[in-house]
Amino acid sequence: MLPECLDADAVDVFVSSLRTHRDRAMVWAMLLGGLRSAEVRSLRLADADFGRRRLRVLGKGSKERVVPVDAVFFTELSAYPRLERPPGLVTPECFVVLRGPTVGAPVTEAGLRSLFRRHRDLSGADRVRPHRLRHTYGTELASAGIDLMVLRELMGHVSPETTAGYVHLSIEQLAAEYGAARASLAGARR
Repeated sequence: MLPECLDADAVDVFVSSLRTHRDRAMVWAMLLGGLRSAEVRSLRLADADFGRRRLRVLGKGSKERVVPVDAVFFTELSAYPRLERPPGLVTPECFVVLRGPTVGAPVTEAGLRSLFRRHRDLSGADRVRPHRLRHTYGTELASAGIDLMVLRELMGHVSPETTAGYVHLSIEQLAAEYGAARASLAGARR
């Protein structure tokens, strides 16, 4: 079963609680690029094409894909290395621990989980989780009418059935599609 889609207010409240460019960039990568949490954690600075606003993503099964991402993500990503990332690091991973005994080490799954837990508590946006951000990305694009084969590529799905699960049609959409199909059939019978 797929997770629920998040509403814009919950996302806004959650994002407003984030205090670093790093944290905002990680969240935007999931919400605006559809990245899985593991894909965000393994992202390298070299994977970002700032000019074309695209990311090279190493997905499940080591399958590579290129995804366009909104400018707000790239704004945060460009500020992060200049203002927050410790200088002189040799780790290729983009997102690293910013303070404490493991400063400079790549962000771990537990670290990302902790970050989300802390900001859910701070913001009161209890439903915000990494995969729900990704699910919201897919659902919003599907609702906007993106071709499902394009969405499948963007999300790195192997199966079209997985992508189809992101389509949540409203009764208005169903009625409009039905009406259009009936009109087409009526025109064909003349």
